[in-house]
Amino acid sequence: MPKVIVLYTSLTGNTEEMAEAIAQGAKESGFEVVCKEAYDAKPAELLEYDAIVIGAYTWGDGELPDEFLDFYEDMDGLDLSGKQAAAFGSGDASYPVYCGAVDLIEAKLQELGASIVCPSLKFEYNASGEEKEEGKRMGAIVAGALCKS
Repeated sequence: MPKVIVLYTSLTGNTEEMAEAIAQGAKESGFEVVCKEAYDAKPAELLEYDAIVIGAYTWGDGELPDEFLDFYEDMDGLDLSGKQAAAFGSGDASYPVYCGAVDLIEAKLQELGASIVCPSLKFEYNASGEEKEEGKRMGAIVAGALCKS
């Protein structure tokens, strides 16, 4: 059975809630899903999964959160060719760069050879019920991409 990992970094719980919605969408599609915080994972673990969904909140002027930097930098050198991937995260629209961490994650996944299978999911602060439904759809889309690969 194909395996999906939903990896996230959350400060207030907003990104964690979206991670859980994404994981639920993939599970409802019949896939084995692991949902965990980045500080509980090692980048090499990504190689064990067929699909990778990574999320983080955006800090400051479009930056990755400090507690995610080590994981992000340690991803360098991984070969994620053949992996399906997507990115998500929360941000604050009052800053000039909205959800910049999401863009950085998506670019890193592509740089390492992963195929981005759906548009990134960005939301402000706490995701609404409708946005969480979008998260479930993202999980289903990622799972569906595994069926096609």
